[in-house]
Amino acid sequence: MSRLHQSRIADFQEVLGEPTVALSKLRDLCFSGIPFDGGLRCLCWKILLNYLPLEKALWSSLLKKQRDLYSQFLKEMIIQPGIAKANLGVSREDVTLEDHPLNPNPDSRWNTYFKDNEVLLQIDKDVRRLYPDMAFFQRPTDYPCLLILDPQNEFETLRKRVEQTTLKSQTVARNRSGVTNVSSPLKTTSNSLSEYEVLPNGCEAHWEVVERILFIYAKLNPGIAYVQGMNEIVGPLYYTFATDPNSEWKEHAEADTFFCFTNLMAEIRDNFIKSLDDSQCGITYKMEKVYSTLKEKDVELYLKLQEQNIKPQFFAFRWLTLLLSQEFLLPDVIRIWDSLFADDKRFDFLLLVCCAMLTLIRDQLLEGDFTLNMRLLQDYPISDVHLILKKAKELQDSK
Repeated sequence: MSRLHQSRIADFQEVLGEPTVALSKLRDLCFSGIPFDGGLRCLCWKILLNYLPLEKALWSSLLKKQRDLYSQFLKEMIIQPGIAKANLGVSREDVTLEDHPLNPNPDSRWNTYFKDNEVLLQIDKDVRRLYPDMAFFQRPTDYPCLLILDPQNEFETLRKRVEQTTLKSQTVARNRSGVTNVSSPLKTTSNSLSEYEVLPNGCEAHWEVVERILFIYAKLNPGIAYVQGMNEIVGPLYYTFATDPNSEWKEHAEADTFFCFTNLMAEIRDNFIKSLDDSQCGITYKMEKVYSTLKEKDVELYLKLQEQNIKPQFFAFRWLTLLLSQEFLLPDVIRIWDSLFADDKRFDFLLLVCCAMLTLIRDQLLEGDFTLNMRLLQDYPISDVHLILKKAKELQDSK
């Protein structure tokens, strides 16, 4: 380990060792990247995302309270419906009188169950595709959720629920057309269900944990529910917490990810809400801001993009909404997020990172035609995020 790296770790330990963490000092340190060692990044992210308070004495009681609350969510939203479903076959009389699958009443438990299934299928499709180039999300977690995987439980887990729903839709497809057409709605060209090795009973893959986090989030936030892309926000958070070198924290990666994700979404959810697109807090406003900042910093490049009619929504929508999680490899995304979470004006720095990305390829953009430039922006060519962050910092300082 280099001396510089050691002294950086010591700086972090000093700030985090105080009874009350000095937030501005911590932000400054995190902005330049957080060492992974000793679980520093996981701890800093939890503070920067307002999950942990600055008073250290409060940490253990707060964590216990939040993790218990999360267990409660699991019981109410995954275990209860699953048990209800498993028990429905047992006593028929109360079912027919009060609640049955065709009950038109919007408050019907069945109605909720079917609605939830639509959301669940969408989440399922997205989480199975998380970082396909990395084996991590397909691997079993060391801490499967015992509440849910208890062998005594005959109830329906989310995975069973997806399989059931998918099988039903396959049968429907077959019956309607009279031909055997078992094309599952979940089959995407590259990874169909069958390509995943099914883990033995009692195990669960990391993607299943992410699925549960998103499903509970959708249930608790009906106003926004689940929007495609949220999986890309929760992925790096969960990966970071689930690979924490500190096993006491790692064991609670699911609950901690859920609350950090909820806090992060509270700050960026406006990007996901269609009706807010044109408001001051919506995504359109932020995309325009990327261009107005570019105009200040590099008017020649700005005019070129204008002249080619390359609108910011063609590329900046994804950059901003998903906090660049689709543009770089996961370790690089995590490094960018160190700086984004440390930014006290929150995502102002993200706009500068987007501008830096444009100015770093300005020569190619100035020479290229529309098609070439669109390709550059859709599949960004520079992979060195340190270079990009350095440039963004220069733009910030040149204000």
